[in-house]
Amino acid sequence: MRAVIVSFIAAALVALSGCATMDGGASGPPVAAPAVKVGDQWTYRARDGFRVGVEWTETHEVVAAGPDGISVRVTLDGPTVSGSRIETWTAPGTVTTGSLMDIETRRFAVPLQRYAFPMAPGQTWNQWVDDFNEATRKAGQINRYVRVGGWETVATPAGSFQALRLRVFMRLDDEEFWRGPTQCNYLVWYAPSVGASVREEKSAEYWEKGSHRDGIGAIRAQNTLMQLVSFRRGA
Repeated sequence: MRAVIVSFIAAALVALSGCATMDGGASGPPVAAPAVKVGDQWTYRARDGFRVGVEWTETHEVVAAGPDGISVRVTLDGPTVSGSRIETWTAPGTVTTGSLMDIETRRFAVPLQRYAFPMAPGQTWNQWVDDFNEATRKAGQINRYVRVGGWETVATPAGSFQALRLRVFMRLDDEEFWRGPTQCNYLVWYAPSVGASVREEKSAEYWEKGSHRDGIGAIRAQNTLMQLVSFRRGA
């Protein structure tokens, strides 16, 4: 029942936020899972912020791939943002350790379906997943709902790509006595030619408890743009 309610809410949010165009774009065949090799590398240019922006370069590199799973090293390099972490996948698009919103590392009790291959326009999936956030040292449960739109041509610093556009809604597990959980509303363009996203637009917010009554608006927590700069296949 909970999943049905959340799916209904997510669908309503899509309509309210002007996302009906998600069903637009060109139709096409399902996209198969990509072949992943050690040395595959995707580099992104990223920025986050509102009046004052923060910029960094984010590189994702496959460092292990085999029957036991896939390991991807994520490295961030910028004037005020730096660091690295390891993501683990059981298969392309299926994450056991990775991030949801920022650069945190979460361990998922069951694999998170970042992409559900074969992936086709009109497809949806909805997950409730228990997780442990290593940054906050807290366990919780997140909800992630995805709807796949049609094919679009997307221009990035790395070139133009034919990509499927995904709308992602997430409810995180960071509620406190004074604030509600973070609500994320993302657009992700997945390009089969590189086996990864080529553009991501991320927006997130939360409400302080009692602020609805006081007429105070939502607190914006994220305003991020990521674009592919380069892609390299492993040997």
